[in-house]
Formats: sequence, structure tokens, C-alpha cells
Amino acid sequence: MPATKIPAVSQAWLDPSISEAVRDSLQDHLEALGDTEASNIYRLVVDKAERPMLEIMMRYTHGNQSRAAEYLGINRATLRTKLRRHGLLG
Repeated sequence: MPATKIPAVSQAWLDPSISEAVRDSLQDHLEALGDTEASNIYRLVVDKAERPMLEIMMRYTHGNQSRAAEYLGINRATLRTKLRRHGLLG
């Protein structure tokens, strides 16, 4: 079986706009909390970024979990756990 060629990271991915969007969204969230105690911020940010990333990768690979896991740099079992957590395992 030939080796799977992993697509190169595009220059667009290196664009700081992704980081800026996360920063701005988190800042807005914290400001909206006002005097309310913030909690589980790390999990909130990871979940908000992880779900669309998984959706896009599964579409990109036409549902091929092995290929999606390879592209993401994680093992297939970890991918399945993440898909299940986000309700994306069909």
C-alpha cells in the first residue's frame, strides 16, 4: 500500500487571524461574565476550536477516520474519542 501523502500546511494557516479570533472571542466571553467567576476556560476554548476542526477534517477525508487521525497527528482511538465527545461519531 502506498504511503499516504499528508498535505503541506498552507501559508493561510500561519496567518495570525486564527489566533486573533480566539483571543477576541475569549476576551468578549470574559467581559460578558462581568463579576461572575470564570471556570473551565481551557476546556471551553479547546471545545470551541476542536469541534469545527474535526468536522472539517472528517469532510475533507470523506469520513476516513484513519486518514483524518493521520492528518491531525493523533491516533485513531483518540480521534474516535474526540468525535464521540462532540457528538460527531455517526
